[in-house]
Amino acid sequence: MSQFSPLFSMSDEELAQQGAIRVTADERPGFPCRVSLQDAEVGEKLILLNYEHLPVATPYRSRHAIYVREAASEAQLAIDEVPQQMRPRLLSLRAFDADGMMKAADVAPGTAIEKLIEQMFANPSIAFLHVHNAKWGCYAARVDRA
Repeated sequence: MSQFSPLFSMSDEELAQQGAIRVTADERPGFPCRVSLQDAEVGEKLILLNYEHLPVATPYRSRHAIYVREAASEAQLAIDEVPQQMRPRLLSLRAFDADGMMKAADVAPGTAIEKLIEQMFANPSIAFLHVHNAKWGCYAARVDRA
């Protein structure tokens, strides 16, 4: 059960009050679940909501849209594993220091993300990365040092 599970029992009106909507996936890939890091299957129900993914006291504090699948369980990735969901997408990586200040940013195809992650983490001041889907901008994942 994720923090988003209660949203699925809300009415459309209650979701709207939260700034969220219920959607049905009509293509694959196209609806990347932020919790499971898997694309929804065609016909699968999701919630599209605004999510604060960078709750820092800097100008880079950030919220953006995410999709959440109803049956999503949190992805459990191995060290250095890139979710298959990211492979076909153009990705935007943003590197932050421990204080939440952005220190670098770049884009890469999902098939080449490891090289960019390695380059960004070569800077010892980088504490973590955020990955966004570059075209639609949805927040995809946080990458921490191993």
